Amino acid sequence: MILSLDGSSVDGSLYTDVVNMARHAPGWLDGAVSAWSTYGLLLFAVLMAYGWWRARRTSAAASVTALAVPFAVAAAYGVDAALKPLVREDRPCRTLRVATLEACPAPGDWSFPSNHAAIAAATAVALLFVSRRLGAIAVAAACAMAASRVWVGAHYPHDVAAGLAVGTLTALLIMSALRRGRAEALALRLLATPLRPLLTVTS
Repeated sequence: MILSLDGSSVDGSLYTDVVNMARHAPGWLDGAVSAWSTYGLLLFAVLMAYGWWRARRTSAAASVTALAVPFAVAAAYGVDAALKPLVREDRPCRTLRVATLEACPAPGDWSFPSNHAAIAAATAVALLFVSRRLGAIAVAAACAMAASRVWVGAHYPHDVAAGLAVGTLTALLIMSALRRGRAEALALRLLATPLRPLLTVTS
């Protein structure tokens, strides 16, 4: 069933208020937010890589947990991408026809839920299973990513809220399932394979 949601009826006025604030904000602020919105996902990739690098020095099971993070993120992206054509919500910049910092995506590039928010949230939640400190950094970064997507005009607030929820729930399900004794068992199997260097520092 295709829903074809009209997002403007949900929080269109809040979206317009945020976009208008962005239009009157200092240029340096808009530039910084736009750069973060466009390239900020690279930070999450760096945090995943660093989390795995540290985990190799802790234990093989910790490495397995760290290596599961990108799979949780990919799963969250898949769920998010599957929802988009079901809901078919037009981008707010097309429905409300407002001037935005980011160029308005082409028709058919649906708005709900936000891919950026889902990826960021999934990374943050999954990293909490690897390192509380890295996870906390990623959580703050995920909130900033979600806010930036509204600021630049790419999404309604409910789009990013839904993206955060998709990423959070997907990562929680996958990482919690792995944590219940499966990481240790999988680590023991992988240590006997050519993948051993991915799990531990070899002397």
